[in-house]
Order: sequence, then structure tokens, then C-alpha cells
Amino acid sequence: MKEVIKKIAIFPILVYQYLISPLFPPSCRFTPTCSQYMKEAIGKHGVRRGGWLGIKRIAKCHPWGSHGHDPVP
Repeated sequence: MKEVIKKIAIFPILVYQYLISPLFPPSCRFTPTCSQYMKEAIGKHGVRRGGWLGIKRIAKCHPWGSHGHDPVP
């Protein structure tokens, strides 16, 4: 059941990665990108904790934030 919930949570991220993201120039300050980070975090930690890690990562993504390599813990 948990795997099904993870797949449901990851589906909107995949839609973004394949349909929306290619329409804009690359501008991510981190590697991996925020969407890839959230996918990995949900896969590794589950929907609740992984989603929270992804939200925190997106919140750091602004002109005055940090940058560089930031792997999923």
C-alpha cells in the first residue's frame, strides 16, 4: 500500500518534469534539481518525511539562498 501512495505522490512531479519543466530554461541552483530531490526523498523516506524535505529544499531555492550539491539525507 505504501508503494502505491509513493507512486501517486511522485506522479505530479513526473508530469512537471516531462511536460512543464522543458518549457522553461534551466535555472536550478542545486544538484540534483528540486523536482529530482523530491522524487528521491519520497522514494527513500516516504511521502510525509520526503515531502517535507522537498518543501524545505524548494524554500531554500531563492536568489539569496545557498547553491551547489545537496543530496537527499
